[in-house]
Amino acid sequence: MALTLSLAGKVAIVTGGGRGIGKAITERLVEAGANVAIASRKLDVLEQTATELAHHPGRVLPVACNVGRAEDLERLVDTVEKQLGPVDALVNNSATNIGQGPSLNVEASMLDKMVDVNVKSSLRLVHRVLPGMIAKGGGAILNIVSISGLQPQAGGLLYSFTKAGLIMLTRSWAREFGPRGVRVNAIAPGLIQTDFSEYYWKHPERLKELVGEQPIQRIGQPRDIGFAAAWLVSDEAAFVTGQVVVIDGGVTA
Repeated sequence: MALTLSLAGKVAIVTGGGRGIGKAITERLVEAGANVAIASRKLDVLEQTATELAHHPGRVLPVACNVGRAEDLERLVDTVEKQLGPVDALVNNSATNIGQGPSLNVEASMLDKMVDVNVKSSLRLVHRVLPGMIAKGGGAILNIVSISGLQPQAGGLLYSFTKAGLIMLTRSWAREFGPRGVRVNAIAPGLIQTDFSEYYWKHPERLKELVGEQPIQRIGQPRDIGFAAAWLVSDEAAFVTGQVVVIDGGVTA
């Protein structure tokens, strides 16, 4: 007997849902029947994704939002609650990566922006949606982190720092919110073929060197994250919380 993951009637938010990993997660969620609000600064990208995914059972709602701004996040959740209903699942996927290079070149302004987007946005959204989840009797929060939060990324001090911080938020929230029916998990991708990571895969020789170190010797695809994300926010993962699921082709093994 085939198992079919169902999210029918569920409402989800996916930040950075217009492309890359966020788009793949959104597709899996609406395919399973969820109604999903996707948020990022570029409304045209979000609208294109909504059009592409319109054939799935769930609805995609594009909402322009700069996740680094508290007022935008408040407006995002207000819009979702008015148009789709209370939030059952929150996927914190938006991220930025600036300040690449020697750590002594990192400036405080770079740190501020990285924390605003990679950490504070998740904190603010969790604070906003959690009361509603508790009132409904449960919910799921999923943070997209990185293997760079588990081991330092060369030249990526701020990215590793912020992703490590989000991992600790994940574990702390899981312990605190579990008794209230809310599960919190994270996915730590390795190298995934998206616009965000093109520096690492655009040049064939660099890519060959990187994937040659992996047991699974290919670059990851956004769909590899999407399937796992849909499972983690579904009732099929009802006994899973506080976990960081590493999806990296085995490179950290």
